[in-house]
Amino acid sequence: MSERSESQLVRRVAQMVTYSIVPTLVAIAAALLATAAIVWISGAPVGGFLDAMLSVPGERDLVIIINQASMIALSAFAAAICFRMNIFNIGVEGQYIIGACAGAFFAGAGIVPGPLNILATLVVAMLAGMAWAMIAAVLNVTRGVSEVISAIMLNYVALTLAGYLVKTYGAKAGYTYTTGTIPPSSQPLGFGIISGAPDVWALAILAVIVAVSYSFLLGWTRFGFDLRTAGESRTAALANGINPKKMVLITMAISGAIAGLVWMPSFFGSTHTFGIPEYFQRGLGFTGLAVALLGRNTSLGIFFGATLFAFLSTQSNRLQSVGVGRDVVEITQGVVVLMVVIAFEISRRIKARREQESVARELGTTSEGVRA
Repeated sequence: MSERSESQLVRRVAQMVTYSIVPTLVAIAAALLATAAIVWISGAPVGGFLDAMLSVPGERDLVIIINQASMIALSAFAAAICFRMNIFNIGVEGQYIIGACAGAFFAGAGIVPGPLNILATLVVAMLAGMAWAMIAAVLNVTRGVSEVISAIMLNYVALTLAGYLVKTYGAKAGYTYTTGTIPPSSQPLGFGIISGAPDVWALAILAVIVAVSYSFLLGWTRFGFDLRTAGESRTAALANGINPKKMVLITMAISGAIAGLVWMPSFFGSTHTFGIPEYFQRGLGFTGLAVALLGRNTSLGIFFGATLFAFLSTQSNRLQSVGVGRDVVEITQGVVVLMVVIAFEISRRIKARREQESVARELGTTSEGVRA
């Protein structure tokens, strides 16, 4: 490697640390301090809060963090691809509820034998999530209805519809109703990465597959270029022969398909059935929106954000023992996103100002050379 190439590499690494990593770390530290201040105002022990949140998780908790992060990451990718198209798909929550419900009914029926049941269920869940997302997409491109309004209303419709279907066609289990249980032959083995701890869910690998596909689609395909162009300016997209309405439909369809996969790692890994609320984890769709913003719609950023949110959620189980409510973690998560947005905006302005100063110096040098 030449000296010039080494210099450029060092410069790029320095810029990445200065404008990406440092703002994120500063934002997280500021969020913890802000939450600690709220804990102090409420009269709870600040030391106990910080000790609980900053302590090293045990082996069991590490597995829980990995499993939770896989579902949060899937939700974030569903939101991120729409963000790149300048669409706010707040309906990820409803889309993954519908996907989970449809997939659970199909898998529990055992129509397809053995491992093929897993693959078929994933397809069913993706198609269900896609179909639910297309309702908001079609309303947007045909009637001009904001996807934010329609999608957030569809979230509540999805929850009600799933509850009705499970209660009507499911089986009573204690005080609730559930779908059929997955046949044992369709329950994949997990990854035993830590001795003595539970297995990592086998379908947690879906998050990695989606991440690689997401990066390839956006960075290496014509569709990715069209999507980014339409997201930046629909007028420019039209000038380049790109149909923005078609891009909205396709993007929302992909987002809904990814959203349909969100619950699948837990469904096949531990619950093996679906029922609201005992056998289902609500809120992952909204968490994914926050993580996509935190990760700036990049694969690595989303994995970092998903792991951080899973870590905070898991560590919150220790807060009750020190007299602090678990709900305070939701404050921390919200403040983290807010602080990161502020930190990156400040970083962006500093970077832009330095670039302007650099260009001005070069122009000044060039002008002096011409006069000489």
